[in-house]
Amino acid sequence: VQLQASGGGLVQAGGSLRLSCAASGRTFSNYVVGWFRRAPGKDREFVAAITWTGGTTYYEESVKGRFTISRDNAKNTVYLHLNSLNAEDTVVYYCAADPAYFGSSAGQYRHWGQGTLVTVSS
Repeated sequence: VQLQASGGGLVQAGGSLRLSCAASGRTFSNYVVGWFRRAPGKDREFVAAITWTGGTTYYEESVKGRFTISRDNAKNTVYLHLNSLNAEDTVVYYCAADPAYFGSSAGQYRHWGQGTLVTVSS
C-alpha cells in the first residue's frame, strides 16, 4: 500500500488542523494506520493509531483530548484532527500502515508515507 500524507501548514497557537493520510494500491480496510511525528534530531514519536474498521483508537498521552484519529475506508483515508496546538506540536507528521500490528512501535509498521510539516506560531 502507498501512503500520502497531507494537510500540514502554518497555524497559530491554539488553532487546529486536519491531516490526511490517503492510501492506494491495496484494500485499505486491511490495514491498521498510525500517525507518528519527528522533531529535528529526534526519533519518531508515536501519536495515534486506529484499527482496521476504526473501532479502536490509541493515543500517546500528551495528545489525548487534543488530537483525534479517524478513518473513512470508502475514501481510503485516515485523518488526524489536531486541536489546541502549541509550539511543541511543530514537527513533521508521518502516517504508517501495517496489516497486523496495532500499537506505538514505529519499527512494526511496514509501510510509510512521506511527512507533512505542521508549524505552530506563537
